[in-house]
Amino acid sequence: LLSFTANKMADDFLKQLGITKTDADKKITENILGGYINTYGIKNLKNIAAGNRAGIAKDLLAYTKKHTASLAFSAAYNNLRNNNKPVMHKVTTPEENRKQTITENEKAVASMEKLVKTATAQTKAPFEQALADARKGLKEAQDPNNNQLTAYEKNYPALQKQFQDSYENEIKEWGKKYPANQILFVKEQLLQFMEETREIDFAAALTDRNGKKVFVSPVYENKSKNWKMAFRAGKDVVETSRTFVQTWINEIK
Repeated sequence: LLSFTANKMADDFLKQLGITKTDADKKITENILGGYINTYGIKNLKNIAAGNRAGIAKDLLAYTKKHTASLAFSAAYNNLRNNNKPVMHKVTTPEENRKQTITENEKAVASMEKLVKTATAQTKAPFEQALADARKGLKEAQDPNNNQLTAYEKNYPALQKQFQDSYENEIKEWGKKYPANQILFVKEQLLQFMEETREIDFAAALTDRNGKKVFVSPVYENKSKNWKMAFRAGKDVVETSRTFVQTWINEIK
């Protein structure tokens, strides 16, 4: 009975908004994981009577809270989390570096040998010089005492540690931004909402500029898109939402 009542309430306010449950779930997921608000496609949004907006906002937040605890949202979040996980970059070993250097020089020699065979009288001399340089480079690469290769071998442990330290720092930052529990990620979005909707002056004066409503105060006009969206939503909607969100935040441990 409780499940039926909750589903009916969801159906009612979604109909008022003019959006299906499937589209609502998708939009909520995209908005929270993407860190932005997209109201495109909600047909009745602008036609909702002022007196009903706070109630619908509360219903939508309750629906959002339930959706963020669902398996579908968890799967979408984990996909985002895994896609943003840092990758450990492999450091080329001294042996691999030596083999790679020799192989590249061998290819250069083979390529110049072909050019010398097909060269004209005018181009043969410079190609032969280039071939001689390539063979010299190959001989140096094959020298076990090659200065560049031995220097790389000497610096390899420090380079390896540098890459490992960098990876561990990236993993640490990734873990902060994308915690294992998706609700902790949602909490960060809720905290951001609370910060962006703090101390909104709903009595701020507006003026027309080129057919568009803008704030008289340049300070308000330079506020974020979300701050302005909250201003347009109105005091009742924002205060109702802030009360709900603060309670939700307090529940998340």
